[in-house]
This record gives sequence, structure tokens and C-alpha cells, in this order.
Amino acid sequence: MVKQERAVRTRANVLRAAAAEFDRSGYDGTSLSKVSKAAGLSVGALTFHFSTKAELADAVLEEGWSVTRAALERVTKESAPPLRTIIDLTLELARLMEEEVSVRSAVRLARELPAVPPWSDGWLPTVRELLDEAHRTGQLREDALPTDVTTLVDHLTSGAEAYLRSRLASKSEYESAVARLERVWRLVLAGVSKEGVPEPPDRSPARG
Repeated sequence: MVKQERAVRTRANVLRAAAAEFDRSGYDGTSLSKVSKAAGLSVGALTFHFSTKAELADAVLEEGWSVTRAALERVTKESAPPLRTIIDLTLELARLMEEEVSVRSAVRLARELPAVPPWSDGWLPTVRELLDEAHRTGQLREDALPTDVTTLVDHLTSGAEAYLRSRLASKSEYESAVARLERVWRLVLAGVSKEGVPEPPDRSPARG
């Protein structure tokens, strides 16, 4: 029993160290020796739990996906209007990327490994369903099509990740990604143009 508990703790320690390495250096920049050093283990002890880097990456991905799925289930269970649920979900995803290295690592690995679906595949279909409902119930303007707003949500969440990565790399103090995204959502909901929708620029070629 004691050995089993120790093995569980060691495996969790390896996953934390691997998530941090994948998040910082990406898949190609991470090695089993780097992970073993960060975890305070020999390479042999690490490979007892994960024989290859690919196997370790799969475990980190699953951990990040599991945390994301739990957040999706938790937020969508709340009895809030669909548009409010979407906003709450994006804020929760931003919080996870900020605080959970397993999630941030899973986002990066999903982007770098061609066989892995994008992280957004796990939650964007739910956003689309909620937007369809929001459109049906009159929460959206008629010209705010669910397909376009889904794209907007995807871009906002990707932007939150990009902001986090740039700030974490700088090692300096930074504004919470959640607070920043919340402010952007207020702009989105209110609109930014005082004069309404501007006319598109004339891009026709000049005639000489």
C-alpha cells in the first residue's frame, strides 16, 4: 500500500514537472532528461512510469483536457442565460490557462503536435450551441450570426493565451488575463463605434 501511494505521488510529480517543461519549451524543446532533473528523479525512475516522451506528452494532454472538461461541465450547469454562460466559460478558461500549467501545456502541445486536435475542439462546439440558443431567444442582434460570434470567442480565448505567454516570458508583473478579458467583453457587448458601423474602405484599384 505504501509503495502504491509512493508510486502515485511520483507519477503526479513527474506530470507536474513535464507540464512545466512542455509549457516552457514546447514538445521539441523538452527531453526526458530535463523532466527527470526538474522532478528530482533519475531518467530510469522516470521511464518506469513513462517510457517515452510521446507517452509523457499524452499523459500531460489528458490531464489538461480533464481539467478543461471539468470546468466546461461546471460552468454549463449553472442556470444562466446562454450569453452569460459563454462569457463565464471564457473567463474560466482564461483563469485555467493562467493558474493551471497542465492546461497551458495542453494548449501548446495541441498546437504543436499535428495528430492532436486543437484544445478549442473540446469546448467551442458547446459555445456554438449556446450561441444558437442565444440567437433564437433574442439575446443577440439579428446580424450577430452565431458562426461569426463563435469565431470571435475563439479569437478572444486565443488572445488571452498569447497575452499570458508574452507576460509570463517577461517575468514581470502583469494584469490578470481574466480581468483583461472581462474588460474586453464589456467592449464587445457595448460596441466601440460611437457612430455605428463604419463603411468598409474602398479597396478598388486606382485608375490611372
